[in-house]
Amino acid sequence: MALDRTVPALPVRSVVAAAAAYVDRLGFTVVHLDPEGFAVVARDAAEVHLWEAGDTGWRHRPAADLADCPVRTGAEDFLAGTASCRIACGDVAEVDALHAELSAAGVLHPTDPGAPVDTDFGTREVAALDLDGNLLTFFVRRS
Repeated sequence: MALDRTVPALPVRSVVAAAAAYVDRLGFTVVHLDPEGFAVVARDAAEVHLWEAGDTGWRHRPAADLADCPVRTGAEDFLAGTASCRIACGDVAEVDALHAELSAAGVLHPTDPGAPVDTDFGTREVAALDLDGNLLTFFVRRS
């Protein structure tokens, strides 16, 4: 048995809005969109699944009810924007170009230093946030 690739599944408030933002701001295309709660977006060989964390029912329950029956549907809206994933790129030039593209789109992480970061563990990377605040780190291993 051999494992193949991984596909991140990120929680978002609205799959329709998130999928549109992945297209407009991150350069992905929509492969599948179920407005009821699931989308698949892709860019080149990278694929990301988006699932709707839209349960707001917990907000309207009495505190006593929450003590006896805690929040645990797994789709609570507070989960949107709490995930991250790392997406491998082909080479350093691609990461550099991606930094410029994502900078122009206004989606770089607020701590972005103005250029891709060379880490002490051998990668060059760029961090961005999706519409809901999920962290996307695009990286390449340096030779």
